[in-house]
Amino acid sequence: MAATAELDKIHAFSTTHDWESADYEPDLPVSEMSNPLTRDIDRAPARGIVKMLQACDAQMFQDESGAAYERLLSDRVVKSLMEVAERVQLILKDPQDGLIVLSGCGTSGRLAFLVTSRFNRKLRQLNRAAVCSYIIAGGDRALLSSQEAPEDDPMLGALSLKKVSEGKKRVLFIGISCGLSAPFVAGQLDFCLQHPDVYTPVLVGFNPAHQARNEAIPGCTLTFRSVVARMQDLANMQKAFLINPVLGPEAISGSSRMKGGSATKILLEAVFSAAHAAHFSRTPITYNGILQHMRSYEKALDVTYAQTEGIAALVEAAGHSLQCGGRVCYLSWGFLGLLGLIDASECKPTFGADYEDIRGFVSGGYKELGNNEGDLKLTDPEFGVAHDDFLNGVLPRLTDKDTVLLLYSLSGVTNDVDGVAELARRVREKTSNVHAVYHQTDGDTAAQQDEINKLCSSTLNFTWPKETPALTSLQHARELCTKLVLNAVSTGAHILKGKVYQNYMIDLQVTNSKLYRRAARLLQKLSGHPEPRCEEALLKAIYQVDKLTEDTLTCNLNTHTHAAGKGEKVVPLALVCLLTGCSIKEAKSRLEQKPVVREAVEACLLEQQASSLGSL
Repeated sequence: MAATAELDKIHAFSTTHDWESADYEPDLPVSEMSNPLTRDIDRAPARGIVKMLQACDAQMFQDESGAAYERLLSDRVVKSLMEVAERVQLILKDPQDGLIVLSGCGTSGRLAFLVTSRFNRKLRQLNRAAVCSYIIAGGDRALLSSQEAPEDDPMLGALSLKKVSEGKKRVLFIGISCGLSAPFVAGQLDFCLQHPDVYTPVLVGFNPAHQARNEAIPGCTLTFRSVVARMQDLANMQKAFLINPVLGPEAISGSSRMKGGSATKILLEAVFSAAHAAHFSRTPITYNGILQHMRSYEKALDVTYAQTEGIAALVEAAGHSLQCGGRVCYLSWGFLGLLGLIDASECKPTFGADYEDIRGFVSGGYKELGNNEGDLKLTDPEFGVAHDDFLNGVLPRLTDKDTVLLLYSLSGVTNDVDGVAELARRVREKTSNVHAVYHQTDGDTAAQQDEINKLCSSTLNFTWPKETPALTSLQHARELCTKLVLNAVSTGAHILKGKVYQNYMIDLQVTNSKLYRRAARLLQKLSGHPEPRCEEALLKAIYQVDKLTEDTLTCNLNTHTHAAGKGEKVVPLALVCLLTGCSIKEAKSRLEQKPVVREAVEACLLEQQASSLGSL
């Protein structure tokens, strides 16, 4: 009872601004800080993990009274959204020479694709031409897998923007960089600023402007902060827009796929929904209208976490599968499909997960996605995302160690409950570990749902009131709810597997400059050693050596990140060495015996202590 009561205090604690205190990690950008709410998330049971995630997500909607920074619902943020929505409406009025481009890296790029595809689909349903394009660093492969190297190339970003907007006279460019740090996006914003007669740049991110990365970008004279400063100068004249509310630290330090991804979705959908309603329904773009739309997401968050016990059951099932070497599969239908693909794709770079650990499949495959490059499976079988790919490649190998999660809706864009029931029957023949998450509106029914309930170990039903406010989209609310559930499942499962140390991603990949710097800071934070020693340990782990040569030390950062991409458990190896003083070979052996870093360190220290006592 005491543990349960303590967990229930977490949500109340989330209303404080503890992470804003002046002496709390003052040198770190907010997006890279450790959230005090989740310092012991690695020791929490499944229900505790979900409660902590709820408390962190609730921080998105805190008001700014007593806060040092602007928040999601702050006055300036809402007014900026109104102004950007008006720019979108102008392009809707005269689409022939205009274009809206959304761009980002990793999660930001995937959400750029999601928002773009949703908006263009709504236009096509009204027999209107598409006016949006998306860019993601690394191309469409980055929609489904980690492609970090292109994120460091500002020239590539600029060239990709120039190519997609060729021949257009008016371009609204929305660049997304949660930490105000991605060189790819910085290059695009700089290109816009060099051509103000055509481009209006918008930057979306979640750190205060003065925390934009100030590190020189290799190969050019730009820093992200210098680009932000130039945009700030133009913002007063409405020739550029900076939308950067502060959300508080992520539940897992630096994991911007969580709150950063959710807030990106909320902000962009508020803009596009307002512009669409203004153009097609003659609903004026107003301050209260935007604010009402934003508030609707807060209600969606409440609906989601009202099902804490059900979400915890999914976390526990998925965690058990990963712990025993099994896999987790998301099988989805309709507009929820891309969310499953996005969540699965983010696990490898975030947690050092294997490609097979968590995978997403969507009914309709690439036809449902409608991505620029079409069927990626034609060039690489690993990019199979259709249900047929699951049936042919995964289903025959399923066992009770695996978890299968069905994602669907009883109403809305797609209603394919017959298909859900049929696939559930086939999966149940292979594993009893089948679960369902589904949405319905008040009054929706489906006879097949009774059969699905019987086939599943658990079902999670989100029932929504019928949509009434003009700007509030039921589809958007359902998508955010689904995103929150999937983030909880994949994050919680990896925590239970031991992939998190305190509330830090300890097994992150070190495949670009941002991740390299994050890894070095993380090692310094967790070991207490000075930065040079931590970077030395990181390089030793990357190159699997106990002594670095002069040639290695003089290599540039791109060489190091390229080498790191070929290794495994680079950061855990470095941390074990720093905390225990053992060699790379010894640290590797320890982690093979005990994959959880904290356990490997404790076992090594105990053995060293016993050896020391024995020698006395």
